[in-house]
Amino acid sequence: MGFELSFSFVAVLLIALLVSAFRILREYERGVVFMLGRFWRVKGPGLIIIIPGIQQMVRVDLRTIVLDVPTQDVISRDNVSVKVNAVVYFRVLDPQKAIIQVEDYLKATSQLAQTTLRAVLGKHELDEMLAERERLNVDIQHVLDAQTDAWGIKVANVEIKHVDLDESMIRAIAKQAEAERERRAKIIHAEGELQAAEKLMQAAEILGRQSGAMQLRYMQTLSNIAGDKSSTIVFPLPIELLQGVKGNKP
Repeated sequence: MGFELSFSFVAVLLIALLVSAFRILREYERGVVFMLGRFWRVKGPGLIIIIPGIQQMVRVDLRTIVLDVPTQDVISRDNVSVKVNAVVYFRVLDPQKAIIQVEDYLKATSQLAQTTLRAVLGKHELDEMLAERERLNVDIQHVLDAQTDAWGIKVANVEIKHVDLDESMIRAIAKQAEAERERRAKIIHAEGELQAAEKLMQAAEILGRQSGAMQLRYMQTLSNIAGDKSSTIVFPLPIELLQGVKGNKP
C-alpha cells in the first residue's frame, strides 16, 4: 500500500513537471530563456519546452507600448514656468537587451522620458513650445531613441499633449497679442498714408508742368462745389486763372 502511494505521488509529480515544461508564446511574444542563471537564447512564438528547475523563461511583449508621461514642471529658456505632459510610443526590438541590460525597461523608459522632456523643453522659449510643437516632438524622440538603444528599445514617436500656463501668464500673452495687432494696424495705416502722399506729389508734379491742367482742375473743383446748393461758399480765384482769362480776350 505504501509503495502504491509513493508510485502515485511520483507519477503525479512527473506529470506536473511535464505539463509545466510546455509554454505557449503568442505571435507578439518572445521568451528570454536562462539556463542555470546564464542567458541561453530567445525563443518563440509558438510551443516551446522549458526544463523545470534548470531553465527559466521571461516573457517579453513586442507590441508598441503607449506610455503616458506624467505632467512635468518645466522652466523655459525665457524663465516661464509651464506644466507639460506627453505620450511616448515605443516597442522592444531586442528582448535579450530589454531583460538583461535594464532591471525594468518600462519603468526606466518612463523615468527617462520625464527627464528628457524637462531637459529638451528647458532649452526653448515659451513661443517655441506653443508654435513649434512638431519640431520639439522630433527632438525629444531622437534623444530618447538614442538613449534607449542600449536597452533594445525603439522609440517610434513622442507627442506633447498639453502646455498649461497659469492665469497671469495667459493674461500677459493676451496683452502681447493685442499690442502686436495694434502695432500692425498702425504700420498698415502709416504705409497707406505714405502711398497717398506719394501719389499726391506725383499729381502735383504733373499739374505743375502743365499750366492749363491746373486751371482745368480748378474749374472742375468749382463745378463740384456749385452742385451743392445747401450753403454759400466764397471761393478765391487764383491770379494765374485771371491772367489766363485776360490773355484770351481779343
